[in-house]
Amino acid sequence: MRPNLKHMKIEKGKWVAVEYTLYTDGPEGEIIEETSDDSPFEFVFGEDDLLEKFEEAIAGKQAGEAFSVLIASDDAYGPEVEDAIVELPKETFMVDGEIDEDIIQVGEVVPMNDDEGNELQGLIVELKLNTIVVDFNHPLAGMDLYFDGEIKQVKDA
Repeated sequence: MRPNLKHMKIEKGKWVAVEYTLYTDGPEGEIIEETSDDSPFEFVFGEDDLLEKFEEAIAGKQAGEAFSVLIASDDAYGPEVEDAIVELPKETFMVDGEIDEDIIQVGEVVPMNDDEGNELQGLIVELKLNTIVVDFNHPLAGMDLYFDGEIKQVKDA
């Protein structure tokens, strides 16, 4: 006997596929991400590192159900932190005594490690004569996020 996947509910350990549109500040805000039927967002509920308020909004839902949730920035990626914008010496970015100007440009994201060896993603925001200004805030920091979508599939992981 096969389980009825149509009526399986989202709970811890279930594999879930959702389609959504992500807006800033509500349904009239700017669209910053969209998934599709061809490329849904897939995860294991309660085991992957997702926003808690997002999981709360879809918990218990079944395939075919719609969802929408507004997540305040404090419950998403937090506020932008001024201390996360740092000015680093250009030497930090040199490889074999040179800077790769194809990579080190305003708007590029560069992987770096902190003093403890944790990998961070930094957005280059300004190039100065002897330094480079890098923003280590999450790209969605300071934004309220509005997800509007549909549960596409729920099954055992």
